[in-house]
Amino acid sequence: SVGHRGTIRDYPDFSPSVDAEAIQKAIRGIGTDEKMLISILTERSNAQRQLIVKEYQAAYGKELKDDLKGDLSGHFEHLMVALVTPPAVFDAKQLKKSMKGAGTNEDALTEILTTRTSRQMKEISQAYYTVYKKSLGDDISSETSGDFRKALLTLADGRRDESLKVDEHLAKKDAQILYKAGENRWGTDEDKFTEILCLRSFPQLKLTFDEYRNISQKDIVDSIKGELSGHFEDLLLAIVHCVRNTPAFLAERLHRALKGAGTDEFTLNRIMVSRSEIDLLDIRIEFKKHYGYSLYSAIKSDTSGDYEITLLKICGGDD
Repeated sequence: SVGHRGTIRDYPDFSPSVDAEAIQKAIRGIGTDEKMLISILTERSNAQRQLIVKEYQAAYGKELKDDLKGDLSGHFEHLMVALVTPPAVFDAKQLKKSMKGAGTNEDALTEILTTRTSRQMKEISQAYYTVYKKSLGDDISSETSGDFRKALLTLADGRRDESLKVDEHLAKKDAQILYKAGENRWGTDEDKFTEILCLRSFPQLKLTFDEYRNISQKDIVDSIKGELSGHFEDLLLAIVHCVRNTPAFLAERLHRALKGAGTDEFTLNRIMVSRSEIDLLDIRIEFKKHYGYSLYSAIKSDTSGDYEITLLKICGGDD
């Protein structure tokens, strides 16, 4: 069930004051006790970490994240700070980073906006405004364009239907609309794709894609690849992948982040942290199934030091 396929759960004998004190000692001592920091922060749920943050602030008059930043460095620092950040704020910051600087990281925008629920999106938008005093929509608008922008804005609105009920009549109707918008005309009516793929629930879309195959004798993926292009095409393909199997979509993103010459720590940290209490167990299963080796072993061979130790603890086990 949703939310119980994570690798990290509430710590049973949790005491925020005991943890805050242990963390303060680990940071304040001569040389940092990284092992202690790692064991506390990876064995508490995010909700529990937020209580530690509160307690730490009250007891020592300092933001835990600032002390972590002052004491740690590099990818390890980013990962530890991510662990003590509330999920909506973390996603807001990831979205901001995806749009900052010279280029826009379209893959990251796509990944975040396609895998979050409507409720999560509403919380992320609020967090974004609180942190940056700008609306998420405004930033997306100025950093992207065309149909890609339209679709991202629709997703960012958090208006996707979340009900689990499916409507067979609507699925047939939508499949027909998609067919007429793409395969069955000169030129493509992109808005229809955006409307249906960004607003219907995942179970509803699953049924719609089945109906689509009945009508067109084609898989929706092949139609999207044949009819559309660029970041918009990538976004719609990501939605289809998530509708069919979100953990497999994220396993593929992790595989790409860990393969080849360099490691994409931005993606690696984001998926490991943001899915650690949602579906990381399923992501691990899909990873092993598709690539023949475990996520654990991929992380092990690609990272090192305290950064590696922390990621492996979040991963929670070998497969």
